[in-house]
Amino acid sequence: MTDNSSAINKTDKIVSGTRTINAPAAVIFDLLADPARHAEIDGSDMVQAARPSGPKRLSNGAKFGMSMKFAGFIPYRISNTICEFVENERIAWSHFGGHIWRYELEAVDASTTKVTESFEWGTGRFPPMYEWVGYPKQHEGNIAATLERLDAVVTA
Repeated sequence: MTDNSSAINKTDKIVSGTRTINAPAAVIFDLLADPARHAEIDGSDMVQAARPSGPKRLSNGAKFGMSMKFAGFIPYRISNTICEFVENERIAWSHFGGHIWRYELEAVDASTTKVTESFEWGTGRFPPMYEWVGYPKQHEGNIAATLERLDAVVTA
């Protein structure tokens, strides 16, 4: 049985959510390491389904680009670099803005994984700007929605 709750934790310049998913860590990690599948799970609805540039499977230091939409209608492209990578445990990326999106996976048992997604803006070029525009609060809901979609995709 999947834990359908998402816990949002705010610390200094990090917003994160955690969800327990009835799927092995390797299955979840394979989806996260495939940028072509990010639009399936994106709770912000900013990541578009267009084929990303870069490798099919991400690895440490890999660069990949994504088609995005700001405010639901302003298209743009973003280039990201994998800055943290531990197979089946952690994957994170950053872009020119310097903030980090991170997924941490903790195997509860062979078929259940605790997944934590976080948005860390303290690493950004100008952290007060993220607070001024409301990104931390906005991303609380986006993270909860992403974890819910991730659960649905990997347990389908």
